Amino acid sequence: MTKEFDYDYLVIGGGSGGIASANRAGTHGARVALIEENALGGTCVNLGCVPKKVMWHVAEMLEFLDLYAKDYGIELKQDPIFHYKKMRQNREKYISFLHTVYKRGLDSNNVTLIKGKATFVDESTVEVNNQNITAEHILIATGGKPKRLDIPGGEFGIVSDDVFYLEELPKSIAVIGGGYISVEMSGILDAFGVDTHMFVRKPAPLYNFDSIICEGYQALTKNETMNIHVNKTLVSVEKKQEHSYVLHFEDGTTHETEEILWATGRVPNTKNLNLEAAGVNLYPGGYVEVDRFQNTTSSNIYSVGDVTGRAELTPVAIAAGRSLSERLFNNKPDEYFDYKNIPSVIFTHPPIGTVGMTEKQAREEYPEGEVKIYKSTFTSMHSSITANRQKAYMKLVCVGKDEKIVGLHGVGKGMDEMLQGFAVAVQMGATKKDFDRTVAIHPTAAEEFVTMR
Repeated sequence: MTKEFDYDYLVIGGGSGGIASANRAGTHGARVALIEENALGGTCVNLGCVPKKVMWHVAEMLEFLDLYAKDYGIELKQDPIFHYKKMRQNREKYISFLHTVYKRGLDSNNVTLIKGKATFVDESTVEVNNQNITAEHILIATGGKPKRLDIPGGEFGIVSDDVFYLEELPKSIAVIGGGYISVEMSGILDAFGVDTHMFVRKPAPLYNFDSIICEGYQALTKNETMNIHVNKTLVSVEKKQEHSYVLHFEDGTTHETEEILWATGRVPNTKNLNLEAAGVNLYPGGYVEVDRFQNTTSSNIYSVGDVTGRAELTPVAIAAGRSLSERLFNNKPDEYFDYKNIPSVIFTHPPIGTVGMTEKQAREEYPEGEVKIYKSTFTSMHSSITANRQKAYMKLVCVGKDEKIVGLHGVGKGMDEMLQGFAVAVQMGATKKDFDRTVAIHPTAAEEFVTMR
């Protein structure tokens, strides 16, 4: 006898991955419900990509006025005045608009939205709002959240989520961490006029990225007002008074600041789901254990996005969620998302783009002599007639006799927009010869990738 379920598909989490998977399942006629206790859109829309990108654009405009306007012949009668509250107000209006877009999408695909917090009862049952809901298939897409260091005083200060709630900017801030969230937030806050100090435990920020990114970023930030402190291990934070903290480091040095921003990684939202009742195993760190088909250790439960700890990027969660729904509801049993060659951009000033293998990874995987590196360093044209000339750094990582391009990396103006097209080429298996045969577009920064020698 076939068991009756309330829904064919129950999605826990209304972020990018969950919404994408729910909508795709709905288009294939599945009876779908999505559970979300907060605003639709998850981290990306509400506390990540979208509000950050708005602030990044503002920072870019301020940088242009400060560094380049004069030499372009643009005279400012007075220093530009940045009305932070006005920007914040317009940013939140845009995010509210996106909430309506997401809700409209769910409605058009007949996805039932349930506001509440989900807890597993068993492998086919979830409790929400004191009511049990059953489904043949269940997706865990609950995302992640920022973490703090477990040290004395680690409870003080703010995390990246809190940046978007700031009603006023602090006069000074200490950003703890050297990953992409740290460098993005540090650059934005510095451009906004906040006295910004970044403290990095490793020898350099972005230490695990390709060497040209790590070195290029350091070179480009040397002349900025932002201060980067490397090889600094924070051991405790002392609160002197409201908005006055002293940071104590392992080497005996201290630093006083008005605010602290913890950019020390993220943790998955799995704690209160009662996954044990559903037979779902977790990896160390609390991430949901999944295979390449996004299957968990429970036969009818799946997981995508940041909660799995695999390439924690919005487009990855979306692609994985859609692939899963194609497999479950569109008769494509072999469909899965391939995590190779995922492009990503770090929104620094200038931006950083990367896709594929780093030089270090290629040299570890391929025999000696099979790896060939092409590099280019040049002055980005947007700054070429100004006193503040800004360099750009680019690299191709090639392997084998045909010099297949397995990695492409760059730091420079426009890198964020040019990367998408080059990512297609890398995904298709383009070789250095393919790039050489491509006519350059001049004058652009992108032409450097097809003219390297």
